Amino acid sequence: MSDPSVLFALEGQVGVLRLNRPDQLNALTPEMLDRIAATLRRAVDEGARAVLVTGEGRAFCSGADLAANSAGGAPRDLGETLRAHYNPMAEAFASLPIPIVTAVNGPAAGAGASIALLGDIVVAARSAYLLLAFSNIGLVPDAGVTWLVAKSAGRAKALEMALLGERMSAEEAQASGLVARVVDDAELMPSAMDLAAKLAAKPTMALGLIRKQVAAALNASLTEVLALEAVHQGKAGQSEDFREGVTAFLQKRPAEFKGR
Repeated sequence: MSDPSVLFALEGQVGVLRLNRPDQLNALTPEMLDRIAATLRRAVDEGARAVLVTGEGRAFCSGADLAANSAGGAPRDLGETLRAHYNPMAEAFASLPIPIVTAVNGPAAGAGASIALLGDIVVAARSAYLLLAFSNIGLVPDAGVTWLVAKSAGRAKALEMALLGERMSAEEAQASGLVARVVDDAELMPSAMDLAAKLAAKPTMALGLIRKQVAAALNASLTEVLALEAVHQGKAGQSEDFREGVTAFLQKRPAEFKGR
């Protein structure tokens, strides 16, 4: 039996998800996309307080497996494939109640670039790159990457990447606001795991609300954001972690958050 296309392990309070088709540069099949979404939910169910996503082998993810998708004659209805598999995967990232770190260990192309950029904190190896290759084969960007790039880097950069279909280095991605940190290749996993562990030790409810708040702020007015902040602050203020945070501050000691 072949190895699963998505590996999962709980390391402390961090759920580590690894894309695991290294011989195919972790190319995506519809079934693999479903497994990614299910594994994200599994991480929460098993008590993870942060998730780290990376790829096995020399690539993060090369995008859709074109060979697998075209096997058997006539191509699938790609729009329906997006609605049934790609979009639910992207929504699973967006709706997760815990923070996500993506460790981009190599090429992140097509929908693989979307998965990389769906992380809350994106850490890239110096040798990694992003590539919106869709226009090179007569397709359009998908899996949410149009929104992710336009919101992070702006209209001009989104159009440049999508129309030209050229590689963007890790350093350029960082300069464009798409990647938070670029590290030497050997330091990628230690650095990303350190960030994920720090997030896992923080007040989980507050971090989940922050994720929702920032996402809403990208499309909302100031008045709408102010109202949402008040709602979220009301929820956070009732948490055990808030009480622990205040007590620890007054006692001048490190807080010990439990994620409740």
